[in-house]
Amino acid sequence: MVLDARTPEERYGPALERALDEWKDSDPQETAWKAGVDFDAASRLVSVPLLGEWFTVSHPDGEVRSQDGEEAPITTRILVLHYLLTATGAPVVGRWIAFRELPDALTYDPAFQGRSAHRLRERFGEDLEAFHKAAAALDGSRLDFGDASYLFRAFPRLWMAVVIYRGDEEFSASANILFDAAASDYLPTEDLAVLGGLLASRLVHAVD
Repeated sequence: MVLDARTPEERYGPALERALDEWKDSDPQETAWKAGVDFDAASRLVSVPLLGEWFTVSHPDGEVRSQDGEEAPITTRILVLHYLLTATGAPVVGRWIAFRELPDALTYDPAFQGRSAHRLRERFGEDLEAFHKAAAALDGSRLDFGDASYLFRAFPRLWMAVVIYRGDEEFSASANILFDAAASDYLPTEDLAVLGGLLASRLVHAVD
């Protein structure tokens, strides 16, 4: 396997440039309404929460900054901009689907499983107490699936769920990330794979 030695800026720079061009030509007030977020006309800033962390997006230049004024990492910038640009205003459906049910998901499924479900299984499959603590740290809402499960509002109108099944003598532990059926109205499938990895990372680091 050939390792990709490029920096994140080199790998994701073209995608960011395309998003910035599209954002520059967008109507921020309409976009914010569709995404379920606030737009301040005086400052030309859109405020967007991502997994509980708030970011502002300036219009038209597309700077994405955290609450302390720091520029967000490039992957976060792309996720936030793509959420705003993709948003259709569709309501949350309240029906959960697996990643493989998303449009064209099979291409991204191996990477998605590796960076999300497998990490969650390894960390929490035998330690549900740690999962409960991590979910609480990310303001998760308890669900009734599996042995432990929580809903996470990744973006205001893009909801995700993590389900953990405890291992036993007969079956090994397993984990899965589910998406509200409206997820494709708010991010492309490739970005949803990245978002799954981000959620898994946040959960693991919340207790490690």
